Amino acid sequence: MPNRPAPVLHAAAPSLAVAAYRSAQRRRWLWAGLVVLLLVAQSLLLWLTIAFEGNRRQDQADGVASQTAAEIKGRLGRMVQDLQVLTWDDDASAQAWLQRARQALRQHAELARLERRSPLRELTLSADSPLAPPLFVLRPRESLPFEAETACASAGRLSAPHYSATYFVPLPDGRGQEVMELCLPQMTAGRPSGYVVATLTLGPLLEAVLPTAQSQRYELSFVESDGARLVRAGAPRAPGLYRAERLVDLPGHSLQLRVDSAQGAPSWVPNLPVALVGGLTLALLALVALLARDVRRRAQAEQALAESLAFRKAMEDSLVTGLRARDLRGRVTYVNPAFCAMVGFSAEELLAQSQGRDDSPASADSPAPTAADAPSATPRGVPVQRYWPPELIDEYQRRQTLRMAEPPDGERVAAAREGIETVFMRRSGERFPVMIYEAPLVDGLGVHKGWMSAVLDVGPQRRAEEQSRLQQERLQASARLATMGEMASLLSHELNQPLAAIASYAGAAQNWAAEPDASSADMLRMALQRITEQAERAGRIIKSVHSFVRRREQHHEAVVVDQLIDAVLPLVRLQSRASGTRIVCEWATPVPRVRCDRTLVEQLVLNLTRNAIQAMEQALPQDRVLTLRAHPEGPRVALEVIDQGCGIDAAHAERLFTPFYSTRREGMGLGLSLCRTVVEQHGGQLEFDSPWPPQAAGGCRFRFTLPAAPAAVTAANAAAEGPPATTLRTEPP
Repeated sequence: MPNRPAPVLHAAAPSLAVAAYRSAQRRRWLWAGLVVLLLVAQSLLLWLTIAFEGNRRQDQADGVASQTAAEIKGRLGRMVQDLQVLTWDDDASAQAWLQRARQALRQHAELARLERRSPLRELTLSADSPLAPPLFVLRPRESLPFEAETACASAGRLSAPHYSATYFVPLPDGRGQEVMELCLPQMTAGRPSGYVVATLTLGPLLEAVLPTAQSQRYELSFVESDGARLVRAGAPRAPGLYRAERLVDLPGHSLQLRVDSAQGAPSWVPNLPVALVGGLTLALLALVALLARDVRRRAQAEQALAESLAFRKAMEDSLVTGLRARDLRGRVTYVNPAFCAMVGFSAEELLAQSQGRDDSPASADSPAPTAADAPSATPRGVPVQRYWPPELIDEYQRRQTLRMAEPPDGERVAAAREGIETVFMRRSGERFPVMIYEAPLVDGLGVHKGWMSAVLDVGPQRRAEEQSRLQQERLQASARLATMGEMASLLSHELNQPLAAIASYAGAAQNWAAEPDASSADMLRMALQRITEQAERAGRIIKSVHSFVRRREQHHEAVVVDQLIDAVLPLVRLQSRASGTRIVCEWATPVPRVRCDRTLVEQLVLNLTRNAIQAMEQALPQDRVLTLRAHPEGPRVALEVIDQGCGIDAAHAERLFTPFYSTRREGMGLGLSLCRTVVEQHGGQLEFDSPWPPQAAGGCRFRFTLPAAPAAVTAANAAAEGPPATTLRTEPP
């Protein structure tokens, strides 16, 4: 036994030597490659420097050519704009036209002559530039009509300025000028009523656009298609190493601009190799220093990263919000302790089951295996999670398949960050609602790798909301009962009238029944009909009170506004008749429809109308008018309750919607608070204006909006094309 390791050591020695030799060989080849690369790099650096200098000079020539061509087009464009003044007035006097022409000639050195011509292109007026000798001395203007005629014919046909081809004009000093014609049509009623012909000299045009800084470095010239120069400006050209050409495209003719650099080929720098070697040496030393500093910084970064990971781990473990990370296949790759505590499974169980294996030990309190415990997957590979309720597995798989298949765009990321409410299942089988906020997981290279989810257990919040809703319903029912209690005397008076009428008609019916003649029979039938009508009247009053007071679940439905108001009018009339108030109902035609909870809105309208009638108790009888209005406003319908009472003081306005605050001793202070709650539940806002109208001494308007039903929205959009009709209904006190 002690002698057994020896052969192993001897056998391993040759392999270690071979590995060391091969490693040394690799290092030699690496160093040799590095030396070769340095030599090649130095040679290439020298060649590239010269090539770069040549390219730079060529780029400069190209830039000067582009800039000059653009400057020529811009200068000619500005000149055309200035010459348009000469075409504005057909009836301008000769003296006025000549004065404007001379002003244009002084502003533009490239203009040699301006002419005014008739519709038949006959010369009527002309002006020569005061900045240069006249052109047409050796050869009269009449002997050179072709270019101007051609340009004006095209300008009149196109109703736009037109340039002619260039031509040469000799001068008395033995030289000459290369010129071109510009014709501007003078249009009247769509036809040319005259022409303005401008003669341009190309030499001054080049000198005008050549900057002083470039005049010693470049030569500008206009050339023919065969390379023959027409005019030139600037420094004499070099052997032509750096040349750039641009086409100046003008209406009717194009000028070819050529830019030649006055610089020759780049010269060799005598100490360039030494400078390169020294520079490379310094660069290598600096590189080694940078590498050493980078290694030190890397170690510091790794330490900081470890501390950051530890801090993040402690922070994630202390969160009460569940965190869950998934890859692009929907597999769970990370969960924090809060998520595990939320669903009742350990991180090992969730990760193992998401990876397609389930080797976690079963605990005694685990429920019986269900479909959610099986590591199944959809055809697209989305694994089933333990915390999915079995009845929702198919829906969750489809949803995750769609979510994981598409890349995250801005719209999807924004929708995921707004939150998605769904249902999870605990280990015990209990279902609970959760709110999920998701964000894409992106690695350091910007590649999308999955999704990070923040999961909130909203079960306690939903229970609190349900409790608040139940309390709100109880409070609303109490308010309705209190309203009925306040209206009990009026209600009894309203019921006494049909009951007294029933008693009177019943006594008369008994008397008529004792008489067997035909007239008594007719009177008996009439009495029975009146009894039936009064009984139905009393029944309607009882039914309206019953439907107002009874509690029921909130239900949103489409209701026509007039039906909504008519449902509470019997109760409103009880108080309006007692106070002598006249009720006016106004709404658009067709009557708008709203989508609302009918019972809550009826209570809202009743509370506002009762407050309005009570506010007018001190007003004069003729001023007691209650106005109910309804009109569409886009996708909503506005309802208004207007009174002509005393109005609302500024001292009470700030606390008007505060619960249990009332301006009346017998009031509970719940009416307006509940009204505002009802309006906000329908997505609106309850507002009031006092005094109303603003210039009045009193009065008040309460206004709120309700969502319009789809049919009402369409009708409102159609009615927006014109003023809608209005239905007015007045009920006497």
